Amino acid sequence: MSTDSGLQGSPILAVVDMGSNSFRLEVGRVEGGQIFRLDTWRETLHIGAGLDRRGQLTPEAQRLALACLARLSERLRGLHPSAVRVVATHTFRVATNASRFLARAERTIGFPIDVITGQEEARLIYVGVDHVLPASSERRLVIDIGGGSTEFIVGHTATAEQVASLAIGCVNMTQRFFPEGKLGASMFVAAETAARAEVEAISGSFGREAWQSAYASSGTALALAEILEANGLSPAGITPVGLKRLRQRMIDAGDARRLRLAALKPERAEVLAGGLAIMTAAMTELGAQRVNPVGGALRLGVLYDLLGRAGHHDARTATIEQFLVRYQVDRAQASRVAAMALDLYRRAQPGADAVSMQRLEWAALLHEIGISVSHTGFHKHGAYILEHADMPGFSAGEQQALSRLVLGCRGGLAKLGSLPDDAGYRAMLVALRLAVLFHHARRPLVAPRIDLDARGSIRFDVAKRWLKSHPLSDLLLARERDEWAAAGWPWRPVLRRASPARRR
Repeated sequence: MSTDSGLQGSPILAVVDMGSNSFRLEVGRVEGGQIFRLDTWRETLHIGAGLDRRGQLTPEAQRLALACLARLSERLRGLHPSAVRVVATHTFRVATNASRFLARAERTIGFPIDVITGQEEARLIYVGVDHVLPASSERRLVIDIGGGSTEFIVGHTATAEQVASLAIGCVNMTQRFFPEGKLGASMFVAAETAARAEVEAISGSFGREAWQSAYASSGTALALAEILEANGLSPAGITPVGLKRLRQRMIDAGDARRLRLAALKPERAEVLAGGLAIMTAAMTELGAQRVNPVGGALRLGVLYDLLGRAGHHDARTATIEQFLVRYQVDRAQASRVAAMALDLYRRAQPGADAVSMQRLEWAALLHEIGISVSHTGFHKHGAYILEHADMPGFSAGEQQALSRLVLGCRGGLAKLGSLPDDAGYRAMLVALRLAVLFHHARRPLVAPRIDLDARGSIRFDVAKRWLKSHPLSDLLLARERDEWAAAGWPWRPVLRRASPARRR
């Protein structure tokens, strides 16, 4: 493995996909803007089946996952953090104890773990598929059946234009309709009916008139295609006739453990019924007469997304630009606030990392997007948008971090709840709040001399002469001091002033 200090100096990229059916590692080498596979690793864990009745990951599921991540951590050792991305999908989106588990998981693998939304998963899948397929002007449908969810994408050239994520996957559907591996005709009818009801809801955007060719990119789809061809059930690709013949072979076997098919791997046999039901429903509802298997998918998409970030083609930057336009943000005001926030943050947190600087800049640029909803409490509306909107390129954790910064950019701190005792977060929050405060007049500002240090208590000094000529700012700063003092943080912030603070 490369031990280079940064992504641009290293030709090696790696992704770990923590899926509901299996955990996968893919390592690639970058050459001429293309990624060539160096190494892969896959462990079938069926984590999606490891949720109890309360929706929590069982101790056994957690043990299996952590043991796998420990093995993968050895393979990733020596890679720079910017060259590695670990993503978690459906099961970790829905598990009620996911946050506690993920904290342990991050310590085990040694890298941050991004729980990506279904829409972001779909976008990344399309990125991967697009890099495998030849260039074409056709509109393409891509279906990706995972362990806990199935993603649908309609795209044109390199752009995913429609994305949807449905909570049906080969693991949860098998668990629900084919208990203990039983395979009966009535079971398939029930499973396909349930899956069709889910797919029908998106058929208006993903129906036959929306695309010219159809592809499937998951391990489930690749397994189905290989089984159909190896057993003479379909000449090429996945077809409705082939799926019908395979379903009958499975019904005849009666039990997944007695199923004997060429090209069927034992670990795939356990979840094949659920995957077949979903594929049958998708092809029926969307009018697909043939679905072609294709490589790529999520892991390759994440690798190219990493490469794009290093080459200044970050999808997140494009998303920020789209939001600035969509929500009609006052760019001049946003830029002023962002510039001061970054300057204050550098003083408050010397040696701040580039990731935190970028996150603060994005939060500052977007802190007023809620004004498009209502001027009153705009920061609350903005926080809601950032947490719940579809933001291509961003993980759920990144969106939540931006949301909390925007929520806390003004007003009382109590609404943030229990604030983490984290010096970096504290510095980001105080820098953003002060930048918003100083620019309350919404015009260019001749900034005063400001001394700020938030590594321990907040030490903050502003020139007395400037405060005297800006009485409203003086009052707002006094109130800001009181907010921090009332927040209950153990370090008891102190705003050191050049003149006595006014009280409310």
